[in-house]
Amino acid sequence: MQENSSPAQAYAAFRARQAEGSTVLHRFRDDLPYPLDDFQIRACRALEEGRSVLVAAPTGAGKTTVAQFGVELAVARDVRVFYTTPIKALSNQKYQELVDAHGADRVGLLTGDASINRDAQIVVMTTEVLRNMIYSGTGLDDLGYVVLDEVHYLGDRFRGPVWEEVIIHLPAHVLLVSLSATVSNAEEFGAWLAEVRGHTDVIVSEHRPVPLYNHVAVGTDILPLFTPTGHDVNRDLQAAVRRYRGSGSRRDKRRHSAPRFTRPARSATIRSLARSGLLPAIYFIFSRNACDDAVEHCLASGLDLTDEASKRVIREELDDLHDELPDADLSILGFHNFAAGLLGGFGAHHAGLIPQFKELVERLYAAGHIKVVFATETLALGINMPARSVVLEKLSKFNGETHVQITPGEYTQLTGRAGRRGIDVEGHAVTIWHPSIDPSDIAALASKRTYALKSQFTPTYNMAANLLARLTTDDARKVLETSFAQYQADTSVVGLAKKARRADAALEKYHAAMQCDHGDFAEYFGLRRTIAAMEKSAGKSRARLKQRELLEAMSKLRFGDVVLLPSRRSFGACTVIAPLRTEEGGDTRLPSVLTSTGKVWHLRPHEVTEPPVHLGHIKPGKKFNHRVVAERRRVVETVAAGIESGAINDPADVGHAVKVRADTVGREQIEAVRAQLRAHPCHACPDRETHARWAERAVKLEREQQSVMAQITGRTESIAHVFDRVCNVLTTLKFLPDDSHILRRIYGERDLLTALSVRAGLWDELDEPECAALASMLVYQARRETIGAPRLPSAKLSRCFDELRSTWRMLSQMETDARLPVTPEPEAGIARAMYNWANGKDLAHSIGRSEVAAGDFVRWARQTLDLLGQVEQVAIGRTAAVIRRAAESLRRGVVLD
Repeated sequence: MQENSSPAQAYAAFRARQAEGSTVLHRFRDDLPYPLDDFQIRACRALEEGRSVLVAAPTGAGKTTVAQFGVELAVARDVRVFYTTPIKALSNQKYQELVDAHGADRVGLLTGDASINRDAQIVVMTTEVLRNMIYSGTGLDDLGYVVLDEVHYLGDRFRGPVWEEVIIHLPAHVLLVSLSATVSNAEEFGAWLAEVRGHTDVIVSEHRPVPLYNHVAVGTDILPLFTPTGHDVNRDLQAAVRRYRGSGSRRDKRRHSAPRFTRPARSATIRSLARSGLLPAIYFIFSRNACDDAVEHCLASGLDLTDEASKRVIREELDDLHDELPDADLSILGFHNFAAGLLGGFGAHHAGLIPQFKELVERLYAAGHIKVVFATETLALGINMPARSVVLEKLSKFNGETHVQITPGEYTQLTGRAGRRGIDVEGHAVTIWHPSIDPSDIAALASKRTYALKSQFTPTYNMAANLLARLTTDDARKVLETSFAQYQADTSVVGLAKKARRADAALEKYHAAMQCDHGDFAEYFGLRRTIAAMEKSAGKSRARLKQRELLEAMSKLRFGDVVLLPSRRSFGACTVIAPLRTEEGGDTRLPSVLTSTGKVWHLRPHEVTEPPVHLGHIKPGKKFNHRVVAERRRVVETVAAGIESGAINDPADVGHAVKVRADTVGREQIEAVRAQLRAHPCHACPDRETHARWAERAVKLEREQQSVMAQITGRTESIAHVFDRVCNVLTTLKFLPDDSHILRRIYGERDLLTALSVRAGLWDELDEPECAALASMLVYQARRETIGAPRLPSAKLSRCFDELRSTWRMLSQMETDARLPVTPEPEAGIARAMYNWANGKDLAHSIGRSEVAAGDFVRWARQTLDLLGQVEQVAIGRTAAVIRRAAESLRRGVVLD
């Protein structure tokens, strides 16, 4: 109590403490082993007072505590709570945590291929499962709270739209606990949530409880990235890097060459981390194969990071896992290397591993028994793997099409794993230096701690079918217009509209300034612009004609022709050693020539501005090899002898080449417009050029204005326009209104193609393994492009695949015409493997010689199971029974969760 407080104030404070003592929050705080931070208290109070919350805070700041309180509130108020996560691995982890806290009878798990206690009060699930439940209208009774963990995943290109569907369609009384990494537009996202869901408190904390320090490993030396003030790049680091880059001119570098840089072995880096007290560590490598290679390398180097006590625990876990797996599968799973790595204190974690391997790595790492995990970026998605330090081997990754630099947001997400609250006083991020990396690039990534959340929402066929099953078209459009994508588009339109209004005001002034007493200056300036456009067009025509004539002249050159290149007269008499050719992909390569000094020159377009002059011809010989000096010398001597004898024209006697003829197309039309210009009254105005400058400004501004208006038109109701195009495709294919019941139960990127396959009866004549194989074709997507179709295990399945591809070609053409994203083509890359597995074969026999990793096979098998479950709901009679048995045949061994 404050010394100067009045009795009334003291009494009020007492009543407030008494009231808080009876709240759920008070009991929750008493049970925690640590005090709550201010942002956690504000979020929990908002929830207790009946408001949704958006909590944006750094990784490791304690956002999960708010979610735990949401669960406590649900239990206290006897309502259901759903805890959603973006990935199944995180769902499994949260399920176990909640079981430990509330008991197995109170907690359920739904992940598409796993269903445990689905009617429990607390259910953990992936966001896709919740979306499906909303559309089917099941399981939402008594639902009071939904936790949206990692809600910033809403910005993911492929899966982000599911978050928006959930937020838009959940019943209005359900409170949301949205947990996000720090995003720079949290207020914008929160404002949208408030508009869609009602009262929502936006709580942003940028404080990181465990401070993060950035380092760079140059060789095996680990140096701070920044100076002690934290703003400038460390000079010692710059000096260490400079050693390998040299300095001064090229001549200096040749004289004093910099020592050659060799990237340190991963085991050497890990030993450096151990010496510096920076273990345990997560070592991010953006390649599955490289993660496995790292384990192999560390085994070969004899790296050992575990004591006998940890080895004993690891052996017990490995024995249990060994007993779970069939002996025939141990080899193809790489069990022995996996086990040896764990006993040495290190392991890999990526999507190519079977779930049982990944879960064991997670358990052992969390318990402190292994010290290093080589991981791909998927590990950064909230799985609780406590690390003192994070290592980034590269700052670029393959995005499926090309190698790209990681973004500041990705850097933040990856390095956010470093620093264990309550264990470490600080976390550390270590980037492995390479000459291709500049320390300033690392500093730029590390300095930008936030990134903007951008919606990826777009209407899908399944979404349209489900909306129109319960809403009119107009009402469905209104629902879609409440999306975050449309909110962001509309917000940007506000700024564009302001820009357009400013442009309107400026245009009025410009038009006033270009007024001319002699006549209509806008008309006069229009003639000037017409002439400029016609001359530009004529110039392009002349350039095209010149280019065509040059290519035609070049295409006539043959092996052994001797020519003079007017634009390269210093080359002298050149011999053609490779004629013009068109390469695969359509690119044209100009001829290669041997100059009079014996130098091979591959001609480039900018070097050939005039047609070559033909001087003569020699026979270099069929076996001429331009890489052999003696061969080149012989050709040069043959040409010189030919010039001496007169058989070849002397290039010194050849005058300048004849220029490409001028194009006169349109010249008469241009002169006619010039005559109109000279005859116009404004041509005689003494202020003509002043008026013209204002007119030029007006034209430029009008172009900008048109661009702004086009953007406004494109963004206003953009989501609704896409929805209309989606509906048009569905109407054309008679899914609206006739067969929407099929499409409503089928989800995924190939939803409409799958529905078409069901309606066409492709599943009706197949047996169980063939159904499993067909389902795999509708979920599988190869990690890299493959050439040719794989051989399928049955003629019936081959015919089915041919018909499926034919259906896809028809659909993709419709989508192209409708300006919609094209449905991914069906792929049969794992059809044989899925067929074999459904036929009871072991893992080694099923995967066979295919390149698919065991973990990938398990993941695709589970997605195949998910799709079979969807198709079973819309199939009838015998077909539904066969599909059900197909799913049962897949659900065994490593595919079991």
